[in-house]
Amino acid sequence: MATSKAKKSSRSKSSRRKYSKAAGKTVERAMRRRNAGTLRRGKKGHGGKVKSRAQAIAIGLSEAREKGEKAPPAPKRKKSSRKSSSKRASSKSSSRKSSSRKRASSSRASSKRSTAKRAGSRSRTKRSR
Repeated sequence: MATSKAKKSSRSKSSRRKYSKAAGKTVERAMRRRNAGTLRRGKKGHGGKVKSRAQAIAIGLSEAREKGEKAPPAPKRKKSSRKSSSKRASSKSSSRKSSSRKRASSSRASSKRSTAKRAGSRSRTKRSR
């Protein structure tokens, strides 16, 4: 008896299929929805209609990845394009400080007015007696 060995794939690694047929069908479905005008942006579809062909493909691929179909991972985003959280926190705290200062000065002014009114009403009552 001859032992059967597993056949080696005749294709090299670079020429192998990167996306499964199922992933291709998912993208195709997304393109049809785009053409029909029912493909929408955002997690819950509140971002409006998708008009870009590239975005429709990206949505189809992400749906395929969610299903577990064979598709390479999405490209990583650059972190330098967005503000770092520490910068955002410092700008927020500085704006909070200025608004709290405004509130404190306005409350002081209103308290002065109310004490002046009270003093005026007291002097009137003394005069009438």
